[in-house]
Amino acid sequence: MGAEELEQKETALELELYESYGELVHAYQYIIHTERRMYLANAHVLKVCTNDAGDVYFDLTIEDAWVWDLYGQARFVTQARILTFKDVNIEELAKPE
Repeated sequence: MGAEELEQKETALELELYESYGELVHAYQYIIHTERRMYLANAHVLKVCTNDAGDVYFDLTIEDAWVWDLYGQARFVTQARILTFKDVNIEELAKPE
């Protein structure tokens, strides 16, 4: 597979993810962004932790989630745990009335 074919395949995967996101976003309560991925989730627990060296990190558990990941095995997960030293942004989605 050449570089052009690989790029076309990746573009098609991104388009598929974008379309799935648009169809599913209304079914979730939160959008969660980390350095590596974006998640749609209906529940989360975020803990701010400190390791022995004094570095701050985030321990995030999400439930009933959809994962924006081009190469992931599963897009829908019942629970996931994310550990990161980078920023975590959690946005609560407004529900239409």
